[in-house]
Amino acid sequence: MGKTKQAQNSLSPLQVRLTVKQSQRVKKTQSRDLETRREKKSHLIHCPHLTLFPQKDLKVLKRQMACHHRLPSSTVYIPKEEADLAGSTQAVPKKKAWKSTKNGRSLKEDNSVKKTNGALQEPEKVAEEVPFTPKAPQKQKPPTINGIKSIKLNPLYPPTGKSVLVVESLTKAKVIQNYLGNMYEVIPSYGHVRDLAARSGSVRPDDDFSMVWEVPSSAWTHLKSMKVAISGADNLILASDPDQEGEAIAWHIIELLRQQNGLRDNMTIARVVFQEVTESAIKNALQTPRDIDVNMVHAYLARRALDYLNGFNISPLLWRKLPSCQSAGRVQSAALSLICDREIEIEEFKPQEYWSVEPTFSASNAETSTSKSSLRSYLTHFDSKKLNQFSIGSETEAKIIEQLVSSSDFRVTAVKRTKLNKKPPTPYITSTLQQDAANKLSFSPSYTMKLAQKLYEGIQFADGKAAGLITYMRTGGLHISNEAVKEICSLVGERYGSEFAASSPRKFFKKVKNAQEAHEAIRPTDVRRLPSMLVRVLDEDSLKLYTLIWARTMACQMEPERVDQIQLDIGNNGGSLSFRAACTAVDFPGFRSIYEDVETRAIRDNDIEPSDRAEIFKILSNLKQGDPLCLGNLETRKLHTQPPPRYSEASLVKKMEELGIGRPSTYAIILKVLQDRKYVTAKRQALNPEFRGRMVSAFLSHYFNEVTDYSFTADMETELDNISAGLTDWKGLLRDYWGRFSTYCQSAGKVQIHQVEKMIERTYENFLFSSLPEESRACPSCMEGSLVFKVSRYGAGYFIGCDQQPECKFIAKTLYGEEDEDEAPQENLVVDDPKLLGIHPVSGAKVLLKAGPYGSYVQLGEDRKGYLPKRACVTKIKDVNSITLEDAIDLLRYPITLGNHEDGSPIQLRYSHTGFCIKHRRNFAPVPKTLAPGDIDMKKALELLSGVGVRRNGRPKGVKRVEESDDDC
Repeated sequence: MGKTKQAQNSLSPLQVRLTVKQSQRVKKTQSRDLETRREKKSHLIHCPHLTLFPQKDLKVLKRQMACHHRLPSSTVYIPKEEADLAGSTQAVPKKKAWKSTKNGRSLKEDNSVKKTNGALQEPEKVAEEVPFTPKAPQKQKPPTINGIKSIKLNPLYPPTGKSVLVVESLTKAKVIQNYLGNMYEVIPSYGHVRDLAARSGSVRPDDDFSMVWEVPSSAWTHLKSMKVAISGADNLILASDPDQEGEAIAWHIIELLRQQNGLRDNMTIARVVFQEVTESAIKNALQTPRDIDVNMVHAYLARRALDYLNGFNISPLLWRKLPSCQSAGRVQSAALSLICDREIEIEEFKPQEYWSVEPTFSASNAETSTSKSSLRSYLTHFDSKKLNQFSIGSETEAKIIEQLVSSSDFRVTAVKRTKLNKKPPTPYITSTLQQDAANKLSFSPSYTMKLAQKLYEGIQFADGKAAGLITYMRTGGLHISNEAVKEICSLVGERYGSEFAASSPRKFFKKVKNAQEAHEAIRPTDVRRLPSMLVRVLDEDSLKLYTLIWARTMACQMEPERVDQIQLDIGNNGGSLSFRAACTAVDFPGFRSIYEDVETRAIRDNDIEPSDRAEIFKILSNLKQGDPLCLGNLETRKLHTQPPPRYSEASLVKKMEELGIGRPSTYAIILKVLQDRKYVTAKRQALNPEFRGRMVSAFLSHYFNEVTDYSFTADMETELDNISAGLTDWKGLLRDYWGRFSTYCQSAGKVQIHQVEKMIERTYENFLFSSLPEESRACPSCMEGSLVFKVSRYGAGYFIGCDQQPECKFIAKTLYGEEDEDEAPQENLVVDDPKLLGIHPVSGAKVLLKAGPYGSYVQLGEDRKGYLPKRACVTKIKDVNSITLEDAIDLLRYPITLGNHEDGSPIQLRYSHTGFCIKHRRNFAPVPKTLAPGDIDMKKALELLSGVGVRRNGRPKGVKRVEESDDDC
């Protein structure tokens, strides 16, 4: 150090500056070379022709493309400089990225990026740390892509050259092609063309959240078709769906075509969006093209990274700590927590008793009164005190009131008439459509979205014309275009009269967090296309969903329903008792008329019986204050409060929407994943959590409390919306989240399985041990251990067993991850205690009925160290508890040797959990169920062994051994 300082002191200031600069250049060169070597050595670069390299490696890239252009699938590693699409404002682009150009002219550069000696200088850096709690951040500069500003594109309709328009589905492509002339070629992308590689390490937090993308083999054909189509085109138009996923699909297509040199410098690249697949909507969209929305792509990248980091870090922990529990997604975990928390509420609910006193009155004598003219009422005041639901808490109190009512005379004390207006419903958004379809049509959310997708993409009519039937179905906006509102009001006036149409066009607004997501509500593209016109065009379920949307759209622009309500107060002479009777009648049907229309017959419930409300309303209308009433029937009922109901698919979607968990487009996927993972089962439209799902929820709530926290998940959605609006840096959000989430993963990874067992035992103690015959948990087998919750070390089972295992193998209860209503009840599959059936008449050993991880079985003799008792499976018997000593002895006598084969090997009749079978060496022949075991002799056994269905173990099928020895027996 001293010599270096002396040397520096001896140099002139100019020489010192030159030496420092030279040292800095050497360091930069070494760092760049090291980075290049690391990229070339990366084991994830399976397809170099799709890897994003720096500009200086383009020659190497071209040589590698010639060797790998025919690979069926590929993985793309995007370094941190490129994974940012445009990067944050901190990224310095190493090469010029793609951008829309026209007539060979390049776009102008952003003023924020200055050129100095041919190199791009980095703009000022912004704060890296972004607090997670949603705030009102300062509005940032307009987004750019790799520091290059976008320019306003010229209209693409009427056509000025050949254009290729890319949509997502083949059906939509066929419909749109009919609207455009020969100057447009409409081709489908068939959804996403690439996705995150389904392996660990596809999102790299240590490398500034760079991502590894994988192109499925099926997508190569579609990409090749796009490349061929645009080879002679002047314009490439990307018309994927108008949401984040659609924006990401357009970005992926551009990136892949650019990597394959499929884009020319003189080609115009544009993005168009439309809410409905109609001729006018598509042509209007072509007249207002734009660039890729970088903020929406950033929001997509952030969402994909968050979901990936959750799934690929929590799922391996679940596999190790809780076998058979497969995955835990970010929003999926919050939805599962909702269902499991409701189940805990139901289990902990304690019903409360209360009584009701409900007399019926009539205006005429009791002899001439009928049930239809009787007025049913309920008690509101007793002893001049207002009552609530639990005021009458016992039968004694109810009897006292009953006696007082029976001995009193009653009259009308007050009459109140009011007029009520019931507003029409709002038009459908994604969540409300899923809820209504579930409640009225019994459609699952996933099935509803599948039908809605078909209606949106369009159909072809008999006259050759094609059109989309509804607007885009993934939306959170409630507004309807002015032209559509005018058409709806006009049709309402024509069908029902001008008095039914809204006096002024009704507009609905919803506070949408991100204006770019505020699409139009779900409505028919042409409201004059009545459901009856589509009877022979659509299938039954699609027609029902279209009718539901058509009726709701018509109703939202109709007058409110006007209702007359009469409220009658009835009291005794002393005023100590007061009852109330009420009834309503429709004065003006308003929007309700749409649901009585012949067009909505497909969605009406024809089993509803006609109501006698009109007659009761007429009786109440004729009564006035002071009129005497005759007491009819007097009913006192004992009631109990009911636990909260389990969530249905519709109510869970509504709850998630209220809490802000997930997005409307993800609700159906979330519910499907929960059921596919066997975490939840739908029984009679109620979502029942399986024990497997409850264990996952408990594990996440205990070790990853932020993942299942409702407010945290909702705040994360708010932050993702802020990214889409350009208010939040997406990598800053990821850094903030990963800093906390990685700590949870490290802590949970150190947890032992026995700690997880204890945690689940404490959480679900009442559920696990409630079915045991005694409150004591002492093991009835060894009398030394205690019964605890255990995770099977040999499979995916969970059971209640002795904590002294493996010395004591007692199992009190076997817990299966899923159950089926069609299977035998659980009590027939599980034996709580070893049951002594009797003593074997020959050996004198005990014959026991026991339960194991794989079902019940009978055992000859007790468990002893170093001795394996004889056992026989009894899972084929429906009622296990009905097994007698004779049945057990009959099962324990197998296997029976029927004789010897001509090769000298024995032929045995065996019994297992699959039933009876014949065994010869390593060959097994199943015994038909129609054949009794007692009827099988040596001759019949040989026939079965030579028949069809024989299972041969130990060698490949169709390959014979040259030599066979008796040692194989």
